[in-house]
Amino acid sequence: AALIMEEAKEVTSAASRDELRRNIAELDSLIDEILLASRLDATPVADEPARQRFESVDLAGLFAEEAARVGVPLDLIEPVPAGHEIRGDARLLRRLLRNLLENAVRHGGGEDSVQARLAHDGARWCIEVLDRGAGVPADERERIFEPFYRSRGASEREGGVGLGLSLVRQIAVHHGGSVVCEGREGGGSRFIARLPDSRS
Repeated sequence: AALIMEEAKEVTSAASRDELRRNIAELDSLIDEILLASRLDATPVADEPARQRFESVDLAGLFAEEAARVGVPLDLIEPVPAGHEIRGDARLLRRLLRNLLENAVRHGGGEDSVQARLAHDGARWCIEVLDRGAGVPADERERIFEPFYRSRGASEREGGVGLGLSLVRQIAVHHGGSVVCEGREGGGSRFIARLPDSRS
C-alpha cells in the first residue's frame, strides 16, 4: 500500500509540474503579447524611422514554416513574380501568420479543417486562412480585432484572451495593410490579410 501511495504521489507531482509549466508558458505568452501590443500602439502608422528599419522578408517562406509548425498545408495560388518582395519586420510578420493559423486551428475544427493560401496580385500580398469552425457572426467580425474581445460562446478551455487577432490587425496596419474576417461558404471563417509589396 505504501508503494502504491508513493507512486500515486509521483504521478500527481508530475502532472502538477506539467500543469505549472503550461501555465507559466501561457503567462509568458500573454506578457509578450501585451508588451508587443503596447509597443505597436506607441508607434504611429506613418513612423518613418520604423519603416526605415524594415528589411526584405521572404513572406512565402515564413508562411510555409508557420503552416508546417501547426500541420496546415500552404497553397501558393500562383508563382510570385520576380522582383516582388515584402519589406517589413520579419518577427512581426511571423507573429501575424502564427496568430492567424493558431486561431484557426483552435476555433476552426483542428488542423485538418484549416487551409492556408498566399497570393500576389502585382501590387500586394494576400494572406488567407480558412477554417470550418462555427464561424463568426456578422455583427462580431469587426469586434474580434479589438483588444481582449472574445467572441460569444468562446470558452475558457479554448484558450486565448482576445489579443491574438488584435495583434494581427496592428501588425497589418503597421505594414500599411489590412485584415478582415468573412464568412466561408459551406461554414466557417475566412481571414484575409492584405499587405503591400516593396514596389507599392
